[in-house]
Amino acid sequence: MNTPPLTASDLKSLAESLCSCESCSSSAKNTRGFHLAGRNSIYQALDDLIAILFPGCHGREPMPPKLLCEFIATKLASVHAILSEQIEHAFRYQCQFDQCTDCGDCPEKAAAAVKRLLDSLADLKQTLQQDIVAAYEGDPAARSIMEVVMSYPGLQAIMVQRIAHVLYQAQVPLIPRIMTEHAHSQTGIDIHPGAKIGPGFFIDHGTGVVIGETSTIGKNVKLYQGVTLGALSFPKDKDGHPIKGIKRHPAVEDDVTIYAGATILGGETTIGAGSEIGGNVWLTHSVPPHSKVYNQQPKPLITSKESHK
Repeated sequence: MNTPPLTASDLKSLAESLCSCESCSSSAKNTRGFHLAGRNSIYQALDDLIAILFPGCHGREPMPPKLLCEFIATKLASVHAILSEQIEHAFRYQCQFDQCTDCGDCPEKAAAAVKRLLDSLADLKQTLQQDIVAAYEGDPAARSIMEVVMSYPGLQAIMVQRIAHVLYQAQVPLIPRIMTEHAHSQTGIDIHPGAKIGPGFFIDHGTGVVIGETSTIGKNVKLYQGVTLGALSFPKDKDGHPIKGIKRHPAVEDDVTIYAGATILGGETTIGAGSEIGGNVWLTHSVPPHSKVYNQQPKPLITSKESHK
């Protein structure tokens, strides 16, 4: 049976039914009346911020030194324009979601958040330089600093998280998470923008690493692929909803190394400074400084060719 093509009238009716849908989620209804933050615009702002932090490393053309200041000024103007608009949209969305109707300060809050981010860029660059050195010195396969900057997914994920964390601290809705999930999709490394991470942080290989919102990580910490810093449980309120704003994820102190596949859970779990956590370890309790935690190794069964005759 041949299906007749949709007509312009059919498409108009479909559009009207979607616009008037009363069964849509409350979050979708809350988008009416203004634009939500645009993901592609936020991605563009991220690209511009990375270009400011590492000019000439992630662009399409080399960066002549004589054009550096002009280039950075242009990128700063782009970031300022994009994020001022998008962060204001995000605050307006949050106001409607929270049924706030009379504060009227979304533009001011957006301007303050953007200023806070731009003012932090010099400090962010210094911290990222320590991350780069940690990666270079911690990976025998790294041939140069530039190789780390231009190709290591761990650095890409950390760079985006450090940018997003500044906006998270300014209580910007939506946008910090959009940034870190974008990095997650590109690198396979999932770091919540709320995580507090000290300098000299190195994620080797990286795929499958998960770092939860209330995790705290000290200086000079190294993680391998598949490490999870997660929540042990989710306390709920009297209505059965998860309680937000409490510490749910572990603390990792300075100079800790956590090997591939280790899972460390719980807001009361602390890994003491200088400790070494072996591969595939499962931890839900604290360990003191300078601990070495490994699973007991099973004995492999090795047989020779002759034994099969």
